[in-house]
Amino acid sequence: MAAKIPGLGMWDEFKNFAFKGNMIDLAVGVILGAAFGSVIKSMVENIIMPIISYVTPHMDFKDWHLGKLTFGVFLGDLLNFLLVALAIFLIVVKVIGTLMKKTIAKPPAPGEPAAKDCPFCLSSIPFKAKKCGHCTADLPAEAPAPAMA
Repeated sequence: MAAKIPGLGMWDEFKNFAFKGNMIDLAVGVILGAAFGSVIKSMVENIIMPIISYVTPHMDFKDWHLGKLTFGVFLGDLLNFLLVALAIFLIVVKVIGTLMKKTIAKPPAPGEPAAKDCPFCLSSIPFKAKKCGHCTADLPAEAPAPAMA
């Protein structure tokens, strides 16, 4: 019988936590969000603001200030935020929402239940779910239902 090394159980718990699918998805989302934000900021500073300067010649947003209060920089940052929010809305809500609607699961076949209860949190979840959407527990594999004669 192998001796149990102290702290190894905690290491296994940490690996399970750190490498869960949703944790990795979150990390990828944060990294992509930061990269996307820098692209939008560059677009605002290098494309949109110069276009605005053609409309308002001899005026630069950075020159708009009252004492030490720089309203122009704030307006540039506000425009940056609005463009990021618009892009996220269009990409996440509209495009991905449309794709999700097209890939919605088909209704269950007659005789097949539509929902089941999670054995851990007792919430109602789809019958074919492998992970609870409420408590995120991995669900045990279901035994196939016996065929009716």
